[in-house]
Amino acid sequence: MLAYIVRRLLLMVPTVIGIMLISFVVVQFAPGGPVERVIAQLTGEGTDATARISGSGGDFGGMQQGAPRGDPTASKYRGAQGLDPKFIEELERQFGFDKPAHERFLLMMWNYARFDFGRSYFRDISVVDLIIEKMPVSISLGLWMMLITYMISIPLGIAKAMRDGSRFDMWTSAVIIVGYAVPGFLFAILLIVLFAGGSFLDWFPLRGLTSDNWAQMSWPARILDYFWHLVLPITSMALGAFATMALLTKNSFLDEIRKQYVVTARMKGLSENAVLYRHVFRNAMLIIIAGFPGAFVGAFFGGSLLIETIFSLDGLGLLGFESVLNRDYPVVFGTLYVFSLVGLVVNLISDLTYTWVDPRIDFETREV
Repeated sequence: MLAYIVRRLLLMVPTVIGIMLISFVVVQFAPGGPVERVIAQLTGEGTDATARISGSGGDFGGMQQGAPRGDPTASKYRGAQGLDPKFIEELERQFGFDKPAHERFLLMMWNYARFDFGRSYFRDISVVDLIIEKMPVSISLGLWMMLITYMISIPLGIAKAMRDGSRFDMWTSAVIIVGYAVPGFLFAILLIVLFAGGSFLDWFPLRGLTSDNWAQMSWPARILDYFWHLVLPITSMALGAFATMALLTKNSFLDEIRKQYVVTARMKGLSENAVLYRHVFRNAMLIIIAGFPGAFVGAFFGGSLLIETIFSLDGLGLLGFESVLNRDYPVVFGTLYVFSLVGLVVNLISDLTYTWVDPRIDFETREV
């Protein structure tokens, strides 16, 4: 097992490099960039980082329309006419665009290998501090959504498998399918209308994770206030995951229950609970564990842009969207690097969990 772990850790290096390289190359062809954003702010043309750039794409945009291609005084940035070329060169140097693309990539990877992610282009804060600042919102949403999803979906899926075809199975399946079909953001709007001061009740708050006077509250009141703010966003986010996990658990258990070893165990006189939890549970849960890494990374680090926007929660989902929109490359690549590493490590932990759930699995004997 130790050799397998070492192999997987070594494979993470080229995997992360590949992810970063592909993303870096894609960004080179994306129109706009931080230099254009600064120029737009200075010239009053607007600050939308997604503004169209004439000519070819890339970090530096294309040549201005109407400017002679051979004219050395023509700016390669939209709206830069009349600005001092030395000022433009200083902007390029400040953002690191005075170097060739391959040098910028190698320098970025060298810094990232030492976990030096630099500073945000447009926020006076380091990338690490910015991620830490936004993490409480994403961790709160992800942690409680995952716990609630697993705590409800797995017992419900087992109950549905044991009562397959019954009225309980039919009406719970109907509720689950409806829940899966309704988008989370639409359900969030419905909850706001019903319970957050819309057209009906005003039971829950609409903004943030805590109230404005949270610091003056006692600890029990703070805990209640925290969960009070989480009820609506967690319910909105967990709906789709809850439906998927419940049906996956049911189908997995049904598949195991119909196998010969279960029939044999029952013929030996084992009780139904012994058959279910000593034999079926271990095998059926393997498929649930297989989906855990993706669920973990998505819940803790992916964020939910629409849910965060609807409930005014400033988390990683909103941070990632704004960083891409504003071409804040240190934040974009820094978060991508961190999340890629976390995803690979969690996948390794998931494989190791397989061997804990079912000792018959041995990754050492598998050919690489």
